[in-house]
Amino acid sequence: MKMTFSQLAGLSLVAVMANGCATHTVRTTAYEPVITDAEAIAEEFLMDVGVAVFDPGLDEIDDDEEETTNHQIRVAESRYAPYLLAETLIRSGNWGIVYVMPNDASPMDIRVDGTILQSTGESMAMRVRVSDATGREWYTREYREAVSQFSYEPGQRAQNDPFQVLYNSIANDLLAYRKANVSDARIAEIRAVSEMRFARRFSPEAFGDYLSSESESSYSLAALPAESDPTLRRIREIRERDYMFMDTVQEYYSVFTREMREPYDSWREQSYHETLVLRELEDNARRRFIVGTAVVLGGLAAAANGGDYVTQVGGAASVGAGAYLIKSGFDKQAEARIHMQALEEMGASLEGEVAPKAISLEDQTITLTGTVEEQYEQWREILADLYAAERGELSSPTAAN
Repeated sequence: MKMTFSQLAGLSLVAVMANGCATHTVRTTAYEPVITDAEAIAEEFLMDVGVAVFDPGLDEIDDDEEETTNHQIRVAESRYAPYLLAETLIRSGNWGIVYVMPNDASPMDIRVDGTILQSTGESMAMRVRVSDATGREWYTREYREAVSQFSYEPGQRAQNDPFQVLYNSIANDLLAYRKANVSDARIAEIRAVSEMRFARRFSPEAFGDYLSSESESSYSLAALPAESDPTLRRIREIRERDYMFMDTVQEYYSVFTREMREPYDSWREQSYHETLVLRELEDNARRRFIVGTAVVLGGLAAAANGGDYVTQVGGAASVGAGAYLIKSGFDKQAEARIHMQALEEMGASLEGEVAPKAISLEDQTITLTGTVEEQYEQWREILADLYAAERGELSSPTAAN
């Protein structure tokens, strides 16, 4: 039986597609270590850094990633990632106090805000915005990193997070910006504004005139209280207590991260393989649909226009082969959905590993029945009561923004 070239090509494509097409992605990542400033920094110029709990980025998920993104995991990652970044900044030795901040109730010299743009076992992307206490934005940048299977080997996982190089890059950029753009005089101003903003929250009548605001988020120094001012001394004592509470909050995030790490790394390792398999299956199914449709159309045309029996039979064979490819494409999509379901089940399992905790203080225990962010609002009220009591007031002052 003679067949046209197009029919033979179609059947050849059927054979190729039936045998499958395996692809493997190999990545090598040059490790970027965290940099420590070679110049010794005087203590008065070590700026304190607050790393805000990240935005999970649920509103920015692409439509093609929506089905494979587990919202519960993203929310957990929004607390996990800032702690790893804070640890990296502490390890660099380039900054003063570094805290993961449950909210913006306590102004810090530098504030780092982040949004998770993508997070799979294979790749991670986040947008980082850095600003200082005066409201000046330093920069906004996006960071992306893809890892290889090597990152999930037991020895490697024990040393670093698979995406540690991403956090190192953020820390190094922060240092580079400070060295290039922020003078010692500017650092002193930033630190003074940070302290006055904290003071104004508890006593706006005493400290309101020391700051001028061009807008709700822009501050500059109008004056400074005397170092011997007893009200300033009380504010500094209150701030020290706030730092003590924040130390306790860091313990919460530390326990949270420690308990999350093992199941999270296991999930990411499985997600790494699932993502590669899912992509291969989707590409395979897409190729089958494209080739199958082309073969069917070609076969129909040959069967309809063929002038002899042999040509018509060949066209019918192409139609059958194309239909087989299309059916196998549906089968591959069904298999891909099974893998998506596996990812969702792993996400639900991980969600159960990160339950709320309790924060113990010296004289009381605050139970975090909601989130630590919500509980910190209660602590702010406690601080206001402490300040009012020390000043002999019957009621706490109204906090200012």
